[in-house]
Amino acid sequence: MASERFPRRHKEGILSAISVGFFFVLVGFIFIITPNLTDKMVDFFQDITFVNVARLPSNFYLPRPATIGAHVTIYSAVEQFSLAWGVFLVAMLVIRFATGSQTRKKAENLGDVIFWFGSAYLIRTWLIGESKWFEFWALILMLLGISLIVRAVFLAAAGARGK
Repeated sequence: MASERFPRRHKEGILSAISVGFFFVLVGFIFIITPNLTDKMVDFFQDITFVNVARLPSNFYLPRPATIGAHVTIYSAVEQFSLAWGVFLVAMLVIRFATGSQTRKKAENLGDVIFWFGSAYLIRTWLIGESKWFEFWALILMLLGISLIVRAVFLAAAGARGK
């Protein structure tokens, strides 16, 4: 069996190299298929303002684009990245199961799949569809929590099965 030819550490190193390589290919591909992405990124960062979000004795300011709806190209590029990265992570999860990766690595990978597909959905609905900046970021924080809970549940279930 192929998974017995290499030590576990060597297999994880190969999977890490594939992941890093795919990440760079994907980022390059997103820049190729999105016209003027670099210029649109400059426009996005130039549009950032600081908004008072709490009227407490000391004011609390957070960054936000002045015109949230004007940056759909940026949001779409990040959504495309999130979807493609999520698909890649599903493939990596299948490989991890096929090669007998550590349960901890499988749990981490599963949580990442949840996060990236969830972030693509949130970008589509809250940034592109609704243009609600702070609500989007609050939902991203909730998604991070859900991703961590999924990891923990997977690890607990794997531990209960004795693997």
